[in-house]
Amino acid sequence: MESHQHNGCSHDHGGIFGKNTELIFSLLCGILLLVGFLLQKFTTLTGYGLYIYIPAYFFGGFYAAKEAFEKIQKKEFEIDFLMLVAAIGAAILGKWAEGSLLLFLFSLGHALEHYAMNKARNSIKALGNLSPKTALVRRDRQNEEVPVEQLQIGDIIIVKPNSKIAADGVVVKGKSSVNQASITGESIPVDKIPAAQHEQLTDFAHVPQESKVFSGTINGNSAIEVRVLKLSSDSTLSRLVALVSEAETKKSPTQQFTKKFERIFVPSVVVLVVLLCFAYLVIDEPFAASFYRAMTVLVAASPCALAISTPSAVLSGVARAAQTGILIKGGKALENLGSLSAIAFDKTGTLTKGEPKLIHAIPFEGVSGTDFLNTVLAVERQSDHPLARAISRDINNMPGQSGTDTQEASDIEALQGKGIKAKYRGETVYIGNPPLFEDDLQLVLDKNIKGKIREFQEQGHTTMLARKGDTFLGILTLMDTPRETAKNTLQQLKNIGIRRMVMLTGDNQNVANTIAAQIGLTDAYGDLLPEDKVEAVKKLREKEAQIAMVGDGVNDAPAMANSTVGIAMGAAGSDVALETADIALMNDRLDKLPFVIALSRKSRQIIRQNLLISLGIVLFLIPSAMIGFTGIGPTVAIHEGSTLLVVFNALRLLAFKR
Repeated sequence: MESHQHNGCSHDHGGIFGKNTELIFSLLCGILLLVGFLLQKFTTLTGYGLYIYIPAYFFGGFYAAKEAFEKIQKKEFEIDFLMLVAAIGAAILGKWAEGSLLLFLFSLGHALEHYAMNKARNSIKALGNLSPKTALVRRDRQNEEVPVEQLQIGDIIIVKPNSKIAADGVVVKGKSSVNQASITGESIPVDKIPAAQHEQLTDFAHVPQESKVFSGTINGNSAIEVRVLKLSSDSTLSRLVALVSEAETKKSPTQQFTKKFERIFVPSVVVLVVLLCFAYLVIDEPFAASFYRAMTVLVAASPCALAISTPSAVLSGVARAAQTGILIKGGKALENLGSLSAIAFDKTGTLTKGEPKLIHAIPFEGVSGTDFLNTVLAVERQSDHPLARAISRDINNMPGQSGTDTQEASDIEALQGKGIKAKYRGETVYIGNPPLFEDDLQLVLDKNIKGKIREFQEQGHTTMLARKGDTFLGILTLMDTPRETAKNTLQQLKNIGIRRMVMLTGDNQNVANTIAAQIGLTDAYGDLLPEDKVEAVKKLREKEAQIAMVGDGVNDAPAMANSTVGIAMGAAGSDVALETADIALMNDRLDKLPFVIALSRKSRQIIRQNLLISLGIVLFLIPSAMIGFTGIGPTVAIHEGSTLLVVFNALRLLAFKR
């Protein structure tokens, strides 16, 4: 026997009055109950009461009977079935008014409960309504408006100013600002520009952020053209809505506990009710009195509030997180997140920006700073290597230096894994790591140069030397720098009780130590392969029972799977991240972590409150019904009141702010 599966049913009852039919039927039951009561109390037409109460039973019991019948067909029993038994029992005893009152309060309570639960569900469904129904697409040099379902990969869609973007894709023409709050939770519109060589971009996950747009986001004041890279059914928005909706079916630890409790509790109640029917054999009272008491206990013991207490809180918590660009995949992840005492972080792209930055450009003694700078810039801007791009981007920002020479280098040759060779102003230039000069060119480095290299490498920098002709010009150092928000976020996590914050990275230990010191990590482990990260997480779990792993959801997936909660950064547009993580931050906002942990803890608090309310009411009602303190009417009123109370208590999470 099962309790009412509120969490498993949408309760969008249709009928002759549309979606409000259940509520209207309940109100009709109440009106008929009032009419019958007035007839019996203030007129001599008492014989007509039955003709009033029978329709009241119909309207009050229609949906309860419908749901009970559907469950019985599946060889299951519902709380609705127990309530119907109690109402029929009251009618057998001739207490039609009390039976009608039971059905009125029960149906009204359920109608209001379904409305409240659907309010939380609708906040999720609202995400799905963000996507436009049609798109303006250019085909055969003609613009035509087509349903988004008919869009094909490679189509060029035209997005007018202040309109919604119809598909995930890459900007190919025009510049604009896009409001991405529905996907990433970012409050400020993000500037978008056309992607370079966009024809070669076929994988949405690899599109640069400044050119990537999502279905359902809102274009700014300028028209843009977007090449479609995902079908509407596979868009980030569609997957987000589907995964959040699926989250409702994933049971939290508390839900699993309540289900086990109900499997023992409900049969025990049935046995108690059957025994109470024969109480007249033991105490001096008529069978009718014993039967009435048994029906009252049946109503009192129905665990309706208990069944809905946890699902309502989980649903509201998941919906609130989705509003801020955080996908929580089920009650288990929501509850576990609030119990964390340690968090392990991947470095690249999680704690750091994931791209190198030029930190130092230092000319050697006797070398012109301008000559050093111009030589490096002329050579490196000819290369598409990530380190070369970082040097070209940042070198003019070095303190006191400004490159103005526009002369181009020639004869560019990439030296795989070592550096670059070129001709500049008639001389050969080498820029690369120390092994390029010591091993390949067989040069002996001055001890002062070696000392500077060692000093920077110990601080975690990637070091490069520049040489023109027979002269070493200077040293370049690059580093993947921490996110601006990382230090403050880690301090907030510490303030809310996260004891250990650990970095797990494949970079060398010096790099790990440097980053850890800059942002305030408690531990840093470097030189780790993916399988080493798994072992590190397992060891951490031996000391810290609840640990989260935060990474990119791809190479960190094994470590995530072995943690209590796996959290993926920047999951927007990444199918792997959405699938592997328990929680996905749809943007790269590391500073969302304290909010979602606080939301989890608030959800756990509300779940505990709801359990205390629901169990407390049952523990009060059962003995009070057994001693005759409360009849069927007051019992069902308190019973349904407690159900509504736990639902509305859970809905407070929809307005949660840290």
